[in-house]
Amino acid sequence: MHDLVIFDCDGVLVDSETISNQVMVENLAGYGLNLSLQDCMSMFVGGTMSGVRDSARKMGADLPDDWTEQIYAQIYDVLRAGVPVIPGIPELLRHLGEQGVPFCVASNGRREKMQITLGQNGLWDRFQGAIFSAHEVGSAKPEPGLFQTAAQHFGAKSPVVIEDSANGVTAAIRAGMRCLAYAPHDDGARLAGLGAEVIRDMKEVPRLLGH
Repeated sequence: MHDLVIFDCDGVLVDSETISNQVMVENLAGYGLNLSLQDCMSMFVGGTMSGVRDSARKMGADLPDDWTEQIYAQIYDVLRAGVPVIPGIPELLRHLGEQGVPFCVASNGRREKMQITLGQNGLWDRFQGAIFSAHEVGSAKPEPGLFQTAAQHFGAKSPVVIEDSANGVTAAIRAGMRCLAYAPHDDGARLAGLGAEVIRDMKEVPRLLGH
């Protein structure tokens, strides 16, 4: 039986990935790098903003030194306008609470960003004391340290991770953790190939956890 559920944030708890990447597409075009939304998401979802900056520069974008702060500010402004919760998440959190299974969020994103996206819909309060950011832990996915820190905090021996990106799945597998990959928009083959069990709907999670 799993004794901790670790959620990624963007794309797992809230549907913020498309919004954030559309901002990046428009921003990078202003620096001479033209990407489609699909290209941007396939390259950058699950990564870090410093990684996006370095990759964009290699592809020819003339980004200023303060680009990371600039893009965060632009994304935060758009996210404040509204971010939908992933379908089934409120019900899943309620179910875990009823079953007495602890849960937390572990994200490559900043705590400030999570406060914006999770704070709009009551999720921020549900995760108080159980929020782990790579910026604070000092280890970002695909490295396993973020998930390992979360598990150690709870004293968990058998955690399960819910992810939606290749970096996230890789981090979970490297940490020796079972990983459920949320893939509502494609067949999830890439994530399955990395070692995850693909789910299409959050309603599947209780059954997979043996509840």
